[in-house]
Amino acid sequence: MSLAAKIETAKAQVDALRCAVQEEKVRIDDAENFPQVQDLRALSNQPRVRRTLKGHFGKVYALHWSGNGRDVVSASQDGKLIIWNTHNTTKAHSIPLRSCWVMTCAYEQVQNGMVACGGLDNLCSIFRTNQPQVMRATSELAGHDGYLSCCRFLDESKILTTSGDSVCILWDIERNENVLQFTDHTGDVMSVALDPSSPKHFITGSCDSTAKLWDARVPDYPTITFTGHDSDINSVAFFPDGNAFGTGSDDSTCQLFDLRSLMCVNKFKSENLLCGITSVDFSQSGRILFAGYDDFNAHCWDVVKDGMEFQQQWTLAGHDNRVSCLGVCPSGEALCTGSWDTLLKVWC
Repeated sequence: MSLAAKIETAKAQVDALRCAVQEEKVRIDDAENFPQVQDLRALSNQPRVRRTLKGHFGKVYALHWSGNGRDVVSASQDGKLIIWNTHNTTKAHSIPLRSCWVMTCAYEQVQNGMVACGGLDNLCSIFRTNQPQVMRATSELAGHDGYLSCCRFLDESKILTTSGDSVCILWDIERNENVLQFTDHTGDVMSVALDPSSPKHFITGSCDSTAKLWDARVPDYPTITFTGHDSDINSVAFFPDGNAFGTGSDDSTCQLFDLRSLMCVNKFKSENLLCGITSVDFSQSGRILFAGYDDFNAHCWDVVKDGMEFQQQWTLAGHDNRVSCLGVCPSGEALCTGSWDTLLKVWC
Protein backbone atom coordinates (compact mmCIF):
# COMPACT_ATOMS: atom_id res chain seq x y z
CA MET A 1 0.00 0.00 0.00
CA SER A 2 1.36 3.42 -0.97
CA LEU A 3 1.97 6.17 1.55
CA ALA A 4 -0.90 8.26 0.12
CA ALA A 5 -3.28 5.32 0.49
CA LYS A 6 -2.15 4.78 4.10
CA ILE A 7 -2.79 8.47 4.85
CA GLU A 8 -6.29 8.29 3.35
CA THR A 9 -7.05 5.14 5.36
CA ALA A 10 -5.85 6.82 8.55
CA LYS A 11 -8.00 9.89 7.82
CA ALA A 12 -11.04 7.67 7.30
CA GLN A 13 -10.37 5.94 10.63
CA VAL A 14 -10.05 9.30 12.40
CA ASP A 15 -13.36 10.49 10.90
CA ALA A 16 -15.07 7.27 11.97
CA LEU A 17 -13.73 7.64 15.52
CA ARG A 18 -14.84 11.27 15.63
CA CYS A 19 -18.36 10.28 14.61
CA ALA A 20 -18.39 7.47 17.17
CA VAL A 21 -17.30 9.83 19.94
CA GLN A 22 -19.98 12.36 18.94
CA GLU A 23 -22.66 9.65 18.92
CA GLU A 24 -21.59 8.51 22.39
CA LYS A 25 -21.72 12.08 23.71
CA VAL A 26 -25.26 12.43 22.40
CA ARG A 27 -26.21 9.10 23.97
CA ILE A 28 -24.97 10.06 27.47
CA ASP A 29 -26.26 13.63 27.30
CA ASP A 30 -28.86 13.27 30.04
CA ALA A 31 -28.67 16.80 31.46
CA GLU A 32 -32.26 17.61 30.43
CA ASN A 33 -34.89 17.54 33.21
CA PHE A 34 -32.22 17.02 35.83
CA PRO A 35 -34.30 16.15 38.94
CA GLN A 36 -32.23 18.08 41.49
CA VAL A 37 -32.73 21.33 39.58
CA GLN A 38 -36.41 21.44 40.51
CA ASP A 39 -35.59 21.65 44.23
CA LEU A 40 -33.19 24.59 44.06
CA ARG A 41 -34.28 27.85 45.62
CA ALA A 42 -35.01 30.70 43.22
CA LEU A 43 -32.42 33.47 43.11
CA SER A 44 -33.31 36.87 44.50
CA ASN A 45 -31.61 40.08 45.66
CA GLN A 46 -29.99 41.34 42.48
CA PRO A 47 -26.53 42.84 43.17
CA ARG A 48 -26.33 46.64 43.38
CA VAL A 49 -23.45 49.08 43.01
CA ARG A 50 -21.87 49.64 46.43
CA ARG A 51 -18.64 51.37 45.42
CA THR A 52 -17.47 53.32 42.36
CA LEU A 53 -13.70 53.52 41.88
CA LYS A 54 -12.70 56.73 40.11
CA GLY A 55 -9.13 57.57 39.20
CA HIS A 56 -8.30 56.30 35.72
CA PHE A 57 -8.31 58.72 32.78
CA GLY A 58 -8.38 56.11 30.03
CA LYS A 59 -10.21 52.93 29.14
CA VAL A 60 -9.98 50.25 31.83
CA TYR A 61 -8.88 47.04 30.13
CA ALA A 62 -8.29 44.58 32.96
CA LEU A 63 -8.73 43.98 36.68
CA HIS A 64 -7.87 41.24 39.16
CA TRP A 65 -8.70 40.72 42.83
CA SER A 66 -6.03 40.07 45.44
CA GLY A 67 -6.15 36.96 47.57
CA ASN A 68 -7.30 38.97 50.61
CA GLY A 69 -10.62 39.81 48.91
CA ARG A 70 -10.21 43.53 49.62
CA ASP A 71 -7.76 44.94 47.08
CA VAL A 72 -8.13 45.10 43.30
CA VAL A 73 -5.51 45.93 40.68
CA SER A 74 -6.70 47.59 37.47
CA ALA A 75 -4.91 48.39 34.22
CA SER A 76 -5.89 51.30 31.99
CA GLN A 77 -4.70 52.86 28.76
CA ASP A 78 -3.93 56.03 30.69
CA GLY A 79 -0.63 54.25 31.39
CA LYS A 80 -1.38 53.53 35.04
CA LEU A 81 -1.69 50.41 37.13
CA ILE A 82 -3.80 51.24 40.20
CA ILE A 83 -4.22 49.14 43.34
CA TRP A 84 -7.50 49.94 45.06
CA ASN A 85 -8.84 49.32 48.54
CA THR A 86 -12.43 48.44 47.65
CA HIS A 87 -13.66 48.93 51.22
CA ASN A 88 -12.96 52.68 51.25
CA THR A 89 -12.22 53.34 47.51
CA THR A 90 -8.72 54.70 48.24
CA LYS A 91 -5.70 54.04 46.03
CA ALA A 92 -2.94 52.06 47.73
CA HIS A 93 -0.61 52.49 44.72
CA SER A 94 -0.70 54.27 41.37
CA ILE A 95 2.06 52.74 39.28
CA PRO A 96 3.25 54.48 36.09
CA LEU A 97 3.88 52.13 33.16
CA ARG A 98 6.45 52.46 30.40
CA SER A 99 3.77 51.63 27.82
CA CYS A 100 0.19 52.86 27.99
CA TRP A 101 -0.99 50.02 25.71
CA VAL A 102 -1.67 47.63 28.58
CA MET A 103 -4.13 44.76 28.11
CA THR A 104 -3.92 42.59 31.23
CA CYS A 105 -3.01 42.59 34.89
CA ALA A 106 -2.76 40.06 37.72
CA TYR A 107 -2.47 40.00 41.51
CA GLU A 108 -0.36 37.41 43.33
CA GLN A 109 -2.78 35.48 45.55
CA VAL A 110 -0.76 34.14 48.50
CA GLN A 111 1.26 37.00 49.96
CA ASN A 112 -0.49 39.72 47.92
CA GLY A 113 2.90 41.32 47.45
CA MET A 114 3.21 41.40 43.66
CA VAL A 115 1.22 42.57 40.66
CA ALA A 116 1.91 42.03 36.97
CA CYS A 117 0.80 43.58 33.70
CA GLY A 118 1.48 43.48 29.98
CA GLY A 119 0.16 44.47 26.59
CA LEU A 120 1.41 45.64 23.22
CA ASP A 121 4.98 45.92 24.55
CA ASN A 122 5.13 42.07 24.44
CA LEU A 123 6.50 42.07 28.02
CA CYS A 124 5.21 40.84 31.36
CA SER A 125 6.23 43.45 33.94
CA ILE A 126 6.32 42.42 37.62
CA PHE A 127 6.00 44.98 40.42
CA ARG A 128 6.56 44.38 44.13
CA THR A 129 4.07 46.36 46.20
CA ASN A 130 5.62 45.98 49.67
CA GLN A 131 7.11 49.49 49.58
CA PRO A 132 5.70 53.00 50.09
CA GLN A 133 5.95 53.99 46.42
CA VAL A 134 6.23 51.72 43.39
CA MET A 135 7.83 53.42 40.39
CA ARG A 136 9.47 50.70 38.31
CA ALA A 137 9.19 47.00 37.55
CA THR A 138 11.38 44.59 39.47
CA SER A 139 11.27 42.10 36.58
CA GLU A 140 10.46 42.23 32.89
CA LEU A 141 9.82 38.88 31.23
CA ALA A 142 10.61 39.01 27.52
CA GLY A 143 9.96 36.04 25.26
CA HIS A 144 6.67 36.51 23.45
CA ASP A 145 6.57 37.61 19.80
CA GLY A 146 3.10 39.13 20.15
CA TYR A 147 1.09 41.23 22.55
CA LEU A 148 0.50 39.94 26.08
CA SER A 149 -3.21 39.13 26.41
CA CYS A 150 -3.44 37.60 29.89
CA CYS A 151 -1.28 36.64 32.87
CA ARG A 152 -1.86 34.80 36.16
CA PHE A 153 0.43 34.02 39.10
CA LEU A 154 0.73 30.35 40.00
CA ASP A 155 2.58 31.29 43.21
CA GLU A 156 5.18 33.81 44.36
CA SER A 157 7.84 32.42 42.02
CA LYS A 158 5.93 31.46 38.87
CA ILE A 159 3.59 33.22 36.46
CA LEU A 160 1.71 32.06 33.36
CA THR A 161 1.31 34.36 30.33
CA THR A 162 -0.66 34.11 27.09
CA SER A 163 -0.06 36.05 23.92
CA GLY A 164 -1.10 36.98 20.42
CA ASP A 165 1.76 34.79 19.18
CA SER A 166 -0.47 31.75 19.98
CA VAL A 167 1.87 30.64 22.77
CA CYS A 168 1.40 30.25 26.52
CA ILE A 169 4.57 30.48 28.66
CA LEU A 170 5.31 29.47 32.24
CA TRP A 171 7.97 31.74 33.79
CA ASP A 172 10.32 31.55 36.76
CA ILE A 173 10.07 35.09 38.13
CA GLU A 174 13.22 35.06 40.25
CA ARG A 175 15.41 33.86 37.39
CA ASN A 176 13.55 35.73 34.62
CA GLU A 177 13.48 32.41 32.77
CA ASN A 178 11.09 30.84 30.32
CA VAL A 179 10.43 27.44 31.95
CA LEU A 180 7.82 25.85 29.66
CA GLN A 181 5.98 26.71 26.45
CA PHE A 182 2.51 25.50 25.43
CA THR A 183 2.05 25.82 21.68
CA ASP A 184 -0.97 23.92 20.33
CA HIS A 185 -3.28 26.89 19.58
CA THR A 186 -3.50 28.19 16.01
CA GLY A 187 -4.79 31.67 16.89
CA ASP A 188 -4.16 34.41 19.44
CA VAL A 189 -4.48 33.03 22.98
CA MET A 190 -6.74 35.53 24.76
CA SER A 191 -7.27 34.17 28.26
CA VAL A 192 -6.01 31.71 30.85
CA ALA A 193 -7.65 30.34 34.02
CA LEU A 194 -5.98 28.26 36.75
CA ASP A 195 -7.61 25.14 38.15
CA PRO A 196 -8.57 25.94 41.79
CA SER A 197 -8.12 22.29 42.77
CA SER A 198 -4.78 21.63 41.07
CA PRO A 199 -1.93 24.10 40.38
CA LYS A 200 -0.70 21.94 37.50
CA HIS A 201 -3.81 22.35 35.36
CA PHE A 202 -5.11 25.38 33.48
CA ILE A 203 -7.47 26.31 30.66
CA THR A 204 -6.73 28.62 27.73
CA GLY A 205 -9.18 30.29 25.33
CA SER A 206 -8.16 31.40 21.86
CA CYS A 207 -9.16 33.18 18.67
CA ASP A 208 -9.08 29.76 16.99
CA SER A 209 -12.49 29.23 18.70
CA THR A 210 -11.19 26.47 20.96
CA ALA A 211 -10.47 26.11 24.66
CA LYS A 212 -7.73 23.74 25.77
CA LEU A 213 -7.05 22.01 29.08
CA TRP A 214 -3.33 21.75 29.85
CA ASP A 215 -1.24 19.79 32.33
CA ALA A 216 2.02 21.62 33.11
CA ARG A 217 3.74 18.25 33.48
CA VAL A 218 2.95 17.44 29.82
CA PRO A 219 3.55 20.71 27.92
CA ASP A 220 3.91 19.21 24.43
CA TYR A 221 0.17 18.85 23.82
CA PRO A 222 -3.10 19.72 25.58
CA THR A 223 -4.98 17.15 27.65
CA ILE A 224 -8.18 17.89 25.73
CA THR A 225 -9.43 20.45 23.21
CA PHE A 226 -12.99 21.78 23.53
CA THR A 227 -14.88 23.05 20.50
CA GLY A 228 -18.33 24.55 20.08
CA HIS A 229 -17.89 28.29 19.66
CA ASP A 230 -18.20 29.95 16.26
CA SER A 231 -15.84 32.84 16.95
CA ASP A 232 -13.00 34.06 19.20
CA ILE A 233 -13.04 32.92 22.83
CA ASN A 234 -12.17 36.05 24.80
CA SER A 235 -12.41 34.72 28.34
CA VAL A 236 -12.34 31.48 30.32
CA ALA A 237 -13.05 30.84 34.00
CA PHE A 238 -13.00 27.69 36.12
CA PHE A 239 -16.07 26.53 38.01
CA PRO A 240 -15.30 26.77 41.77
CA ASP A 241 -14.91 23.01 42.26
CA GLY A 242 -12.55 22.68 39.27
CA ASN A 243 -14.74 20.13 37.47
CA ALA A 244 -16.05 22.53 34.82
CA PHE A 245 -15.27 25.85 33.19
CA GLY A 246 -17.09 28.66 31.44
CA THR A 247 -16.24 30.54 28.26
CA GLY A 248 -17.27 33.85 26.70
CA SER A 249 -16.99 34.47 22.99
CA ASP A 250 -17.48 36.99 20.20
CA ASP A 251 -20.28 34.71 18.92
CA SER A 252 -22.48 36.23 21.69
CA THR A 253 -22.66 33.02 23.71
CA CYS A 254 -21.30 31.75 27.00
CA GLN A 255 -20.82 28.00 27.33
CA LEU A 256 -20.34 25.68 30.29
CA PHE A 257 -18.04 22.71 29.68
CA ASP A 258 -17.80 19.73 32.03
CA LEU A 259 -14.33 18.19 32.41
CA ARG A 260 -15.73 14.79 33.38
CA SER A 261 -18.02 14.29 30.39
CA LEU A 262 -15.70 16.35 28.14
CA MET A 263 -18.61 18.21 26.57
CA CYS A 264 -20.67 21.38 26.70
CA VAL A 265 -23.48 20.94 29.24
CA ASN A 266 -25.11 24.37 28.91
CA LYS A 267 -25.09 27.27 26.49
CA PHE A 268 -26.21 30.78 27.40
CA LYS A 269 -27.58 32.97 24.65
CA SER A 270 -30.22 35.63 24.22
CA GLU A 271 -31.81 36.77 20.97
CA ASN A 272 -31.56 40.31 22.38
CA LEU A 273 -27.80 40.06 22.97
CA LEU A 274 -25.94 40.07 19.68
CA CYS A 275 -22.66 41.61 20.88
CA GLY A 276 -19.40 40.04 21.97
CA ILE A 277 -18.51 38.87 25.47
CA THR A 278 -15.32 40.25 26.99
CA SER A 279 -15.03 38.42 30.32
CA VAL A 280 -16.66 35.73 32.47
CA ASP A 281 -16.48 34.57 36.08
CA PHE A 282 -18.49 32.41 38.49
CA SER A 283 -20.04 33.20 41.84
CA GLN A 284 -18.47 31.39 44.78
CA SER A 285 -21.19 28.72 44.75
CA GLY A 286 -21.03 28.38 40.97
CA ARG A 287 -24.76 29.06 40.64
CA ILE A 288 -24.29 32.33 38.71
CA LEU A 289 -22.13 32.93 35.64
CA PHE A 290 -21.29 36.63 35.31
CA ALA A 291 -20.43 37.88 31.83
CA GLY A 292 -19.30 41.31 30.60
CA TYR A 293 -20.77 42.37 27.25
CA ASP A 294 -20.08 45.02 24.65
CA ASP A 295 -23.59 46.44 25.25
CA PHE A 296 -22.27 48.31 28.35
CA ASN A 297 -23.83 45.76 30.75
CA ALA A 298 -22.87 42.69 32.73
CA HIS A 299 -25.40 39.89 32.40
CA CYS A 300 -25.84 37.10 34.92
CA TRP A 301 -26.91 33.56 34.00
CA ASP A 302 -28.28 30.84 36.28
CA VAL A 303 -26.15 27.84 35.30
CA VAL A 304 -28.77 25.25 36.32
CA LYS A 305 -31.34 26.63 33.88
CA ASP A 306 -31.48 26.05 30.16
CA GLY A 307 -29.39 28.89 28.76
CA MET A 308 -31.10 28.66 25.37
CA GLU A 309 -34.40 29.88 26.81
CA PHE A 310 -33.05 33.36 26.08
CA GLN A 311 -33.61 34.73 29.60
CA GLN A 312 -30.67 35.90 31.67
CA GLN A 313 -31.17 36.03 35.44
CA TRP A 314 -30.08 39.63 36.01
CA THR A 315 -28.70 42.57 34.05
CA LEU A 316 -26.22 44.78 35.87
CA ALA A 317 -26.50 48.19 34.21
CA GLY A 318 -24.36 51.08 35.40
CA HIS A 319 -21.54 51.65 32.95
CA ASP A 320 -21.58 54.10 30.04
CA ASN A 321 -19.32 52.09 27.77
CA ARG A 322 -18.16 48.56 27.06
CA VAL A 323 -17.70 46.31 30.12
CA SER A 324 -14.16 45.15 29.37
CA CYS A 325 -13.44 43.05 32.47
CA LEU A 326 -15.01 41.63 35.60
CA GLY A 327 -14.13 39.35 38.48
CA VAL A 328 -15.60 37.88 41.66
CA CYS A 329 -13.56 38.37 44.83
CA PRO A 330 -12.10 35.19 46.41
CA SER A 331 -14.51 35.38 49.36
CA GLY A 332 -17.46 35.54 46.95
CA GLU A 333 -18.86 38.65 48.63
CA ALA A 334 -18.51 41.09 45.72
CA LEU A 335 -18.21 41.45 41.97
CA CYS A 336 -16.03 44.13 40.37
CA THR A 337 -16.58 45.36 36.82
CA GLY A 338 -14.30 47.57 34.73
CA SER A 339 -15.29 49.56 31.66
CA TRP A 340 -14.10 51.75 28.84
CA ASP A 341 -15.94 54.57 30.66
CA THR A 342 -12.77 54.70 32.91
CA LEU A 343 -14.66 53.49 36.01
CA LEU A 344 -14.67 50.36 38.13
CA LYS A 345 -17.79 49.40 40.07
CA VAL A 346 -18.11 47.02 43.01
CA TRP A 347 -21.42 45.12 43.22
CA CYS A 348 -22.83 43.03 46.06
